[in-house]
Amino acid sequence: MIRVSGVSKKIHNKMILEDIRFSVQKGTVTGVIGRNGAGKTTLLRLIAGILQPSKGEITVDDQDVFIQPQIKQQVVFVPDSTDALKTYTIKEIIRFYQQIYHTFDQDYFYELLERFNFHKDGKIKSFSKGQKALFSLILAFSTKSQYILLDEPTDGLDVIVKKQILQLIAEVVSEREVSVLISSHRLDELEKLADHIVVLKGGKVDSEFDMEHLKDQYRKLQVAFQDGMPSSLREHVHILSETGRVAVVLVPQDDQDSIDMIHQANPILFEDLALTLEDIFVAKLGGDLYVS
Repeated sequence: MIRVSGVSKKIHNKMILEDIRFSVQKGTVTGVIGRNGAGKTTLLRLIAGILQPSKGEITVDDQDVFIQPQIKQQVVFVPDSTDALKTYTIKEIIRFYQQIYHTFDQDYFYELLERFNFHKDGKIKSFSKGQKALFSLILAFSTKSQYILLDEPTDGLDVIVKKQILQLIAEVVSEREVSVLISSHRLDELEKLADHIVVLKGGKVDSEFDMEHLKDQYRKLQVAFQDGMPSSLREHVHILSETGRVAVVLVPQDDQDSIDMIHQANPILFEDLALTLEDIFVAKLGGDLYVS
């Protein structure tokens, strides 16, 4: 298990992350979401041991990654750019990874290359953006490490490559109980893949929840009123969208007072809608959904 305990990070005297606390369980996919500047990438770099916390502790299987650096063998960080590897050949990269990760499985690596129709030689710079992203994931899983940290793994990729990447992640997590931590703004993908979500806002953990309990927290309603939504009601619900007299609102599941207020306003339409992770994101963080 990865445990982040009271972690804060200052860069150039600016507080990027403050008192971050959460854990990543074995054999699960944890999604980290937040708006631009929330500190998602910085958090992943801290867990990987690339950056050191200004305060707090990060442990992997109860070992501090800075006091006992050998535990980093169990952690692989895949950044959102693979430019650092572009001048190397596949064989050179294999030798490099074998030096760093003693459990690197070359046979498994070549098996995955064949499965996804990669050439077994040549330089990475000849790959397309999608191929580079998929190749980086293949490298990460071939280390046979327990924890994989992914920063925007499907950003800017076509539908086919995205599907391949998501399928590979789901497969490895299920078969080998690998733990995957994903920083992403692709909430539609996380909704299908993640077991747990951590929401960052302003450098802090705003909230976290298990995906299976998402629907237990809120109700998404479509309502309409003869003369539009009463102003008094607007203060008690979160409006996701509004078109004419019809509005889609979010109400905490246990907020019966707001539900009663809606009924007392005599709506001409009242129906429950399916709740999505995107709805929670917009309600908690506001503004444009697709931010990194």
